[in-house]
Parts: sequence; C-alpha cells; structure tokens
Amino acid sequence: MSQQDDRPQVDRADLEWCHKSVQGVSRTFALTVDVLDEPMASHICIGYLLCRVADTVEDASNVPPEAQADILRTYDAALDPDDETDVEAFSDAVSPYLPSEAEMNDDWRVVRDAPRVVRTFEALPADVREAVTPPVRELVQGMVMFVERYADEGGLRIQSPEELEEYCYYAAGTVGNLITNLVTRHDLTAERRSRLYDTAEEFGLLLQLVNISKDVHDDYSSENNVYLPEEWLAEEGVSQEEILAPENESAVSSVVRRTAEHATSFLDDAQTYLETVPLRNGNTLAAWAIPFLLSVGTLRELLSNPEDAVTDKGVKVSRKEVFAVVSAMSSGQVEREALADLRTEIFARPYHRAPSTAD
Repeated sequence: MSQQDDRPQVDRADLEWCHKSVQGVSRTFALTVDVLDEPMASHICIGYLLCRVADTVEDASNVPPEAQADILRTYDAALDPDDETDVEAFSDAVSPYLPSEAEMNDDWRVVRDAPRVVRTFEALPADVREAVTPPVRELVQGMVMFVERYADEGGLRIQSPEELEEYCYYAAGTVGNLITNLVTRHDLTAERRSRLYDTAEEFGLLLQLVNISKDVHDDYSSENNVYLPEEWLAEEGVSQEEILAPENESAVSSVVRRTAEHATSFLDDAQTYLETVPLRNGNTLAAWAIPFLLSVGTLRELLSNPEDAVTDKGVKVSRKEVFAVVSAMSSGQVEREALADLRTEIFARPYHRAPSTAD
C-alpha cells in the first residue's frame, strides 16, 4: 500500500459506512467514537476497523490455523506501504471462509468489505496513515505469531501470566499506541509525551484483561480459545479443556478472580493516561474515560461474581449503569480531576447517578 500524498478525498458514503460498521461490531467502541469529535472520530473509527478485520480472522474457529496465518500475512502485506500487495489479495485469500449471506454477521461483513475500509484509510492525510499503520501491522503480526504458536491445538491456550500479558499487548496494547500516535502528532512537551507512551499500553492491557476475564465461557465455546493461564488453572487442578465442566466452576472462578485482580494492577496507569492525554483535534476525555469507567464497573462485578464468567450468564454492568456513565461523561461536566473519585465510587457500587450530580 503506497503512502504517496496525491490521494482523493474521503468518499462520504464509505466514511458513513465505516461509522455504521463500528456500531455493529462493538457497542463499547461505538460509544467511544460517538463522543469523539471530527476529525478524531473518523481517524479512530477507521483505525479500529483495520484492527477488527484481523481480530475476526484470528478468532475464526472455522479457518484452519495455517490458513489463518497466511490470510493475516497477506493482510499485513496489504497494509505495508513498501509492499505491492493490495487488499484485493487479502479478499481473495479470505473469500473461501466467508459465511453465507444468510449467516453473515457484522464482523464478517467488515472482513468481506475490507477493501472499503482500506480505501477510506488510504484517503486520510499522510500523518494519520503514518500514525496508524505501524501499530495495526504490529497487531496483525502478533496475531500471526499466536496462531502459529498454537496451530496444533486449533485454538489459543495461554500458558502463563507472562504470555497472557504478551497476548494482551498485541491485541490491545498496540491499539493504545495507535491512539497515542494520533493524539501526539502535534507539539507536546517531552515529559508529557513520555508519560503517555509509558501508560498507553497499560490502558490497552486493562481493557483486554477485563474482556478476557468476563468472556471465559464464550471464548472457549464459540472460538476454542482459553486465555486463563494454564499455570494458574493447574494450581486449581483444572485442565484448560475442562474449564466449562460444572464440577470445575468453583476452581475456574478462582482463576477468573485472579485474572481480574491482575487487571486491577493496570488501573493506576490507565488513569494516568486519561489525566495526560491531550484534548484537541476532536479528541475528548469522554471517549477514553467511558471504556475506562465501564471496565472498573465490570471488574467490580467480576470480583463479586466470578462464577458468572464461566457460564452463559456472563458478566456485565447493567444498561442503567452504562447509560449513567455515558451521560455523565458526555455532559462535559466531569473534569480530569474527578476521575479518581468516579473510579472509587464505581468500584464500590453501581453508578446510577444523574449526570447533573457527577461533577
């Protein structure tokens, strides 16, 4: 994918399609895009969709590991500004594994229409493309590495807490760097820039570890992936292939709790990131505080009811609490200085206050 600057203007229909697609593939990330202003809203939206294409392929249990790795490598080459591979080669490679139209979901529609995402991305300014491309490619390359590492198992089987952090870095720490690349394209003090990059990966790791902790049942039953470290499960006398067995619910719940507790170790750095990130070029505090605060609420629920993550009941905060958090942050009345108190309040109990009182 070439990086020359004589690009056409972004097609409005394509851009609107990208925004609509984010709404379909991730309600949480859609909340972020909704409370960003332009141009950041579109830059983050498109960057996220580029990542989501790879994530869907990596999670696909119907695609053999060898094919997954080849498809992801082709996608990486299509994103490489120095490679002549185009995104149509990716489309050709993934085409045999696309669901039928009757079974097509929002995630696979984005994969099918990846040329539209890439075309929209290629029309963005050069400095935006240069900020987004390296972390997206690092994410894709990390996914290739993990797919090949566990090719014989047919799904990921994380072995240790160290490997879990490694995986979370590629899946989400890279996205933290993508965001940081975009918000630091203009003048910042060296100290502020350093503080952002020192905490960006931890912000991503927090969100990913929360997802891993709450989605144990779905990750195994739908995607044949086990992210709970084998090392921690073994201490409870449970194999990774038996994490959903009813008789193991208590033991696996202990590992869920341990994973959630590990996630809490990234809260301070994530908060520092929010307190430091520049708010300009359409960036807003609400965009990143909303997923941060919702992750705090989810951790509260996980630590109270870890067993729900092992069943199809699942762990999540209530719609009422989501609405309250989104409303409070979207009102513009919550300043950075209030984040620490909000975090403490949400960690203690569900947050249902009206926006007018969250100041």
